Amino acid sequence: MTIAVLFIALAILLILGVPIAFSLAISALLAILVDGQVPELVVLHQMVGGMDSFPLLSIPFFIFAGAIMNSAGITNRIFEFAHALVGWSRGGLGHVNVSASIIFAGMSGAAVADAGGLGAIEIKAMRERGYDADFAVGLTAASSTIGPIIPPSLPIIIYGVMASVSIGQLFAAGFIPGLLMAIALMVMVAWYAKKRNYPKDAKFSISRLGAATKSAFLSLLTPIIIIAGILFGIFTATEAAIAATIYALFLGAVVYRTLSWRSLARISMETIETTSIILLIVAAAASFSWVLTSQRITEDFTVWMLAATDNKIYILLLMTLIFFVVGCFMETIAAITILTPVLLPVALGLGVDPVHFGIIMVLNLMIGLLTPPVGMVLYVLSRVSDVPFEQCAKATLPFLVPLVVVLMLVTFLPQLSMWLPTLLYR
Repeated sequence: MTIAVLFIALAILLILGVPIAFSLAISALLAILVDGQVPELVVLHQMVGGMDSFPLLSIPFFIFAGAIMNSAGITNRIFEFAHALVGWSRGGLGHVNVSASIIFAGMSGAAVADAGGLGAIEIKAMRERGYDADFAVGLTAASSTIGPIIPPSLPIIIYGVMASVSIGQLFAAGFIPGLLMAIALMVMVAWYAKKRNYPKDAKFSISRLGAATKSAFLSLLTPIIIIAGILFGIFTATEAAIAATIYALFLGAVVYRTLSWRSLARISMETIETTSIILLIVAAAASFSWVLTSQRITEDFTVWMLAATDNKIYILLLMTLIFFVVGCFMETIAAITILTPVLLPVALGLGVDPVHFGIIMVLNLMIGLLTPPVGMVLYVLSRVSDVPFEQCAKATLPFLVPLVVVLMLVTFLPQLSMWLPTLLYR
């Protein structure tokens, strides 16, 4: 009865359009009231406990650092460097799009930040050079999902907290899958460029590359500082976020002098708003997850799944389907906080490493960002490109193919994600 109330209430609230954080908290409260075994204050205790985590401190700093980079013109320098590096190839701006996303991925760790910051620059440049709007929007949407896979990554931090898994190992595990996503998208770009006869955007020039490197050099140090610092144990993910923020402030205010007090105040308020939303979802999901655990649903679900079949491939495919469907309808952070306590025990029962499982989950949910009806990346790109949401969704469909191929490789070849963390941490 308690579990029926929990899920029925959640479904009704979501259908009514109640924000996900309130839907989770209210459904958890109703389930506790129906159960009558514990006081209602348990919901508040679980919400506070869900936010009481040191790694979660990195979230506002990574968001703040990414916002500073967008506002201070650092993303423009990254784009120009990527253009000088790979813009000479056929369909060059497509390759620039993906390359810039790889670099920016090492700074912000959020797909929406990539789409909103670099996306506006990339789509504008591609349209001006004669690229089709569907190609520009679809590729930009797909390449933005690289951000949360290559470290740092806000969704991976959330998963690490929920699963009690090393953030450093998770970051290391995401590096190779992120590069595979980029390679797969570049292959797709090459195919489109040949099919549609896209031009070479510029001749390769050592002098131009040197000038672009000089202009962007200090900006390019940002992902090196973050990634190398975390992977080699110089500082934790939270300390890396603080270091990234300080360095971004230094570049914007002192070196480039493009960051004003007014823009800094605006960025601060945006960071506070975004962080508040994320942490409220985390807190509400913690109470929801507690009800699932206290009612032994996670244990019963694990027993049921493993009793139905012990075929690892079948269960991983079923989980992939669950992630995809949930990702189509639910915000990423909420999906991670709800699905982790339910599906992680099943994965562990199959012998799947929790680090590997985390990468599978996040990569699945990133693809969900490109699918309606939620599709947060699609909404952002629709706004910055003035392309209707439906057209954005249609343009993105072909680019799901290389991402799904990489997802299958990462899912069934665990060495792709586990080689680096094993080398560095185990």
